[in-house]
Amino acid sequence: MKYLKLQPINFASSLLVSLARSGTGISSKAAAVKPDVALMLFDIEGCPYCRLVREALTELDLDAEIYPCPKLGTRYRELVLETGGKTQFPFLSDPNTGVQMYESLSIIKYLFETYGKRPLPLKWQFGKLQKLASMVANTARLGVGQIKKASRPPEQLLELYSFETSPYARIVRECLCELEIPYILRSCGRTELGEWLLPQVRDALNIKPNSALSNRKHLQNIEGKMAIPYLVDPNNNVAMFDSTKIVEYLQVTYGSNQ
Repeated sequence: MKYLKLQPINFASSLLVSLARSGTGISSKAAAVKPDVALMLFDIEGCPYCRLVREALTELDLDAEIYPCPKLGTRYRELVLETGGKTQFPFLSDPNTGVQMYESLSIIKYLFETYGKRPLPLKWQFGKLQKLASMVANTARLGVGQIKKASRPPEQLLELYSFETSPYARIVRECLCELEIPYILRSCGRTELGEWLLPQVRDALNIKPNSALSNRKHLQNIEGKMAIPYLVDPNNNVAMFDSTKIVEYLQVTYGSNQ
């Protein structure tokens, strides 16, 4: 499979994006209020502006339903046009408040005010610099995760346990976007020092971080370990770790070669 042959290079360029963002979208401080009904984010994984919103979701430990809208996409782009009046991304729809909005920095401000219930962090107050930095980071991926590929949609939403800056999770999210597969993003940012260690190192040292975040606790309870990414597909009763295996599964199950 072509993807597997290029995997080392693919990972290296994904890692460059993470390094370019200087750790943004890793650490979490849970929002004071969690939405009763899932937030809906229409985005393009490879879009530098959409990345900023997903970073804020990680930082606030907020889950969201992600509706991928790659270029040439046909499943959700028209809905954004009908709802908001233009095909611009990111586009947030919050069924809890009735708010629908474009513009990454406006969305981030809204999330911190509405759910974080705390002042907007200093870095986000310099939003134009964050936009520029995200655009620079994007050059490492050369359009990956932005163009539609033929696929069939799942009947039920998949679930992806992820944090934004994980280079492994990014590769899976790019695949989901290209295939226009909607999913529930389960935010799994880091809160404990031990969580910055690789899973293999944690296991070797018998370190078991006691995360305060519900998604991390849930994953630890059901699988006995914590690793990102982790995909759940209720359509086929499948759950798995490992970005390479997940991408292969998605391509075989939902891609044009299925």
